[in-house]
Amino acid sequence: MNLRRLKYFVKSIEIGSLTQAAEVLFVAQPALSQQLSVLEHELKQTLLIRNKRGVQPTEAGKVLYRKAQLILRLCEQAHMEVQTAGQNLSGSVSIGLAQCSMAEQLAIPLLKAVRETYPDISLNLNQNSGVRQSELVMNGNLDLALLGTSLYGTTMPHGIRFSPLLEEELYLVSSRITAENKQIELEELIEMDLILPNRNHFLRKTVDDAFIGMGSTPRVVAEISTNVTLNEAVIAGIGSTILPASVALQLSDTSCELHHARIEPILVTTLALCESKSLSLSLPAQAVKQTILNILAQHALTLRMRHDCGLLKSGLLIAENIGQL
Repeated sequence: MNLRRLKYFVKSIEIGSLTQAAEVLFVAQPALSQQLSVLEHELKQTLLIRNKRGVQPTEAGKVLYRKAQLILRLCEQAHMEVQTAGQNLSGSVSIGLAQCSMAEQLAIPLLKAVRETYPDISLNLNQNSGVRQSELVMNGNLDLALLGTSLYGTTMPHGIRFSPLLEEELYLVSSRITAENKQIELEELIEMDLILPNRNHFLRKTVDDAFIGMGSTPRVVAEISTNVTLNEAVIAGIGSTILPASVALQLSDTSCELHHARIEPILVTTLALCESKSLSLSLPAQAVKQTILNILAQHALTLRMRHDCGLLKSGLLIAENIGQL
């Protein structure tokens, strides 16, 4: 096997069409097909199923695809680190940030901090659902991700490592409660119109599980995973929402008509750092990781101070190992 054939193979699977892959790779389609056939001959396996709709990997092809992604990424990291040895850190670092969580609040501070400290590092921020982001980390398409862990239950996916960073209690944010409502019973939410993220989101999983425990289901009038749109919908009075403490506090601060209340019994979400077990971080990614941890600690401290001032009835618990990651 050589790297060029692996690159052709990976790109063909990602695009799903040899014709389009050949265009992207700037090679003739017959030449691309020939290289892929050589690869199959070397491994003595059929790697691709070719049909009128394009190409799909066989089971053997799926195995090679995962390994080839890791190999190509390692080669890219090695090349970059050799080229920049003795120079300022440079390169691209991709970070996943879970929507509707404190992770999203880190986006602008992270961009500013990296720009000031490592001006030659380019950040690629991916804000999507937790399941998709963990897959991207496992495949090497994301360096790191800050994700909620409730989607996975007690069985974590193979190939990735979760390091819990903090826990946040969940709060109701609504125009239908007053500032005097410091807490609200979970049962009272059964009759409320709720706006929640979709079912692929860690926050929705936590809420759904809590309602199942009561033998009920939430009355969801809209599913919105984009933070800005969700905020606007709640402010417009379309429904109430349930959010982690830091996000709930930020949203209720944006409108004098909105108030937050702690949910009883307590519902907790965990935000964790997601990394690949098989891929080592590049030097730029290591620097960005430490920057994330520093900023996260600062945000957690701010929330804790608001808690101590009585603005939140309960607040945030920072994982003890946050300084050891």
